[in-house]
Amino acid sequence: MAQNERMDLQTRVNMDARVARAQPEALDEIQRADYNPEYRIDLERVRFSPYFSRLSAVTQVISQAGASPLIHNRLTHSLKVTAVSRAIAVAVDNGLVGTTSALSPQHSPGGCDAVVVQAAASAHDLGHPPFGHLGENVLNRIARDTLGLADGFEGNAQTYRILTALDVCDGATQGLNLTAAVRTAVSKYPWTPAMEGLDLGEAHGPGLPRGLKRVDGEVVARKYSAYFLEQDDLEEARRSAPGLAPWEQSLECSVMDIADDIAYSIHDVDDFYRAGILSQVAVSREFKGWLENATELRLLAAPELELAGVRNHAGEGLEALRRRIHRDDPWIADDDAFAEAVRVVSDDLVEGLLSTVFDGSIAAERRLSTFTSTWIAHFERSIVPAPPDTPRTGIVTLDTRAWHEVKVLKFVHKHFILNRPDIAMYQRGLSQVLVGLVSAFTEWLDDDHDRKRVPRRLIEMVDLATDGYQRLAAERPYLVEDTGQAHLRRLGRGRGVIDYVASLSDGQAIAVAEALNGRTDRLWDIGQSL
Repeated sequence: MAQNERMDLQTRVNMDARVARAQPEALDEIQRADYNPEYRIDLERVRFSPYFSRLSAVTQVISQAGASPLIHNRLTHSLKVTAVSRAIAVAVDNGLVGTTSALSPQHSPGGCDAVVVQAAASAHDLGHPPFGHLGENVLNRIARDTLGLADGFEGNAQTYRILTALDVCDGATQGLNLTAAVRTAVSKYPWTPAMEGLDLGEAHGPGLPRGLKRVDGEVVARKYSAYFLEQDDLEEARRSAPGLAPWEQSLECSVMDIADDIAYSIHDVDDFYRAGILSQVAVSREFKGWLENATELRLLAAPELELAGVRNHAGEGLEALRRRIHRDDPWIADDDAFAEAVRVVSDDLVEGLLSTVFDGSIAAERRLSTFTSTWIAHFERSIVPAPPDTPRTGIVTLDTRAWHEVKVLKFVHKHFILNRPDIAMYQRGLSQVLVGLVSAFTEWLDDDHDRKRVPRRLIEMVDLATDGYQRLAAERPYLVEDTGQAHLRRLGRGRGVIDYVASLSDGQAIAVAEALNGRTDRLWDIGQSL
């Protein structure tokens, strides 16, 4: 057999693996007649999912209720990530981003399929709990410290659990039964907290893949795409792209991840400008402070820079960002590119968009639309093949200039919004809502006198999780501290409660918490959601 024929055969084998589902399904004649039917079925299953609809009532960064109905929620964010990722996928598949070995049959048997990318982008935030990243951090702490779940809670892993276990469709007994290609494309951090089989070797040095960090000399997973219960499924899905290293995103996942960063960096600024909580004076002072005093700030030792932060010296936040980039991403860190990014963002955002207050007028909407569309188009044109010798990025990435611009844009909301005292106070209150919900449902499940009235969906989630831990104890007992049935039931109860609370919208979480405390005027609305 000639080499080209062998390559064609291998490509066909890999393509078959990409469309494989965990549970076999039979497509009808209409579905088979459609172009690219398998992936389109995946896309429709995600978009018709109640978990997808729920995202319209889940916070992106700031709540719509506290600002404006035009503020982004997780659903509008996901739709925009889908649009950006499709544009990038088409460019990559048409060879418009340069030559990359990632398009080999081993790495990407199907090229960069735009429908796979759209399905992954639509699904990527399904696992976000109520109240955005705050909810994620709170549930992770409760899961580990209170419920004894060694794999905690993580939004990306919760997404994968929804797709493979919690959601339902008419073609499978559990989960959406998506193709291997889409499941792989959703997995931004393709490992579990145990990092089993993730041999990083010595060559990477400090350049760990994003999502991993060193703590006291040991590598730990800060982010991960699967809990222990879904590890087998993730490993099976990734075998559809045999050329991927254990830590490496697929090409389609890499595109989705970049699109997420682009949308996040632009639309958060959009939100804060609309809400009137991004002070032009404060932002301008920081940017001008760094541009005028960059040389002096660079000479500050780390302790001095920390003291400068306490005194709120202008420019110290941006200087700290520049140093973090050098520490975490030396593969792309460039002081000239950073300085240029600060200047460009200062001119276009700080002295441009923010110099005029958003008043809801057509003129204000046009200014904002021009700002967002110009930046997104610029980023979409800035995609390049990633260097082959770093695990810090996907197969494709942003060029050096655009990469630094994204970092600077994201700095604006992190530095000037998330640390505001009023937002911090509000978030502390929301964290108590989640703590109370987990505690109340756990106590209810343990109440011998009233257990029969626990919401049916919660009981089903507990049973599903308990079955999963029993399988895990049989197949990978080293991941379970105690294989006794009582302990496995406790783990199942904990994971089931976390699954249930994480599936609520912001409003549902607040209303259910009030009901469990005997305070509500929305009793019948709550009943429809349980």
